[in-house]
Amino acid sequence: MTAALIELQEVGFAWPGQPELLDLPSLRLDRGQSLFLKGPSGSGKTTLLGLLGGVQLPGRGQVLLLGQNLTALGQGARDRFRVDHTGYIFQQFNLLPFLSVRENVSLPCQFSSLRKARALERYGSVEQAAHTLLERLGLSNELWGRRADALSIGQQQRVAAARSLIGQPELVIADEPTSALDSDAREAFLRLLFEECRAADAGLLFVSHDQSLATLFDRAESLIELNRAARAPEA
Repeated sequence: MTAALIELQEVGFAWPGQPELLDLPSLRLDRGQSLFLKGPSGSGKTTLLGLLGGVQLPGRGQVLLLGQNLTALGQGARDRFRVDHTGYIFQQFNLLPFLSVRENVSLPCQFSSLRKARALERYGSVEQAAHTLLERLGLSNELWGRRADALSIGQQQRVAAARSLIGQPELVIADEPTSALDSDAREAFLRLLFEECRAADAGLLFVSHDQSLATLFDRAESLIELNRAARAPEA
C-alpha cells in the first residue's frame, strides 16, 4: 500500500495541566480523497489542524504527512514542509491586511519554491495563477490591487481560498470555509475547490458544522466519534 497523504497513529495531545483533549487511534486520508470532518466547538478541531500543520506536536503517537513523520522534524523544517505541501483556508482568513489581494494570493509562492515552480508550469507566471483563481472565485480585477482589509468578509474568504490553492499543494485543509459566503458564492467556491484538488490529485480535509455539505465528499467523519478522549465518561 502506498503511503497515505495523512496518517495519524495513536495520537494523544493535552495542553499543560489539562486532561487529554485528543486521543485518536487512527485517521487516514489518501491522495485525491476528500474528507468532510464535523468538528463542533470544543471538540479539539483547532488542535488537530495544528498537529497536521506541525504547529503543535503530539504528546504521543505519530503524525505523518506524505510519509514524513512531522515529530521527527525541527520547527523550521516543519514550517517549510507545511508551506510546500499544504494549503490552508483558515476560519479567520489570516490575510495580511496591508498587502493587496493579488499579493496575499501569491504569498505561498514567495515562501515555497516548489509551489512557485508548479504555478509557473501550469500558468506561466505566479501572477497569472493568482488572477485565474481570483476570476474563478468571482472577484473582479478591479479588486485585485486593493488592500485585503478593504474587502467585505465574503470577499476576504474567497481571497483566502485562492491563496490556499495556488501552486497545487498536495493537501488542502479548509476550516469552516463557507461560513461567510452566500449561496451563489458558496457554489462557485466549492466547484473550484473540488476542481483544483482533482487537477492536483490533492487530498481535501474540509472541517465544517454544515452537515448538508457532507454528501459532496468521499467520506464524512465526526471528530467526536473519532476521538476517544471526547467519548470518555466524566470522572
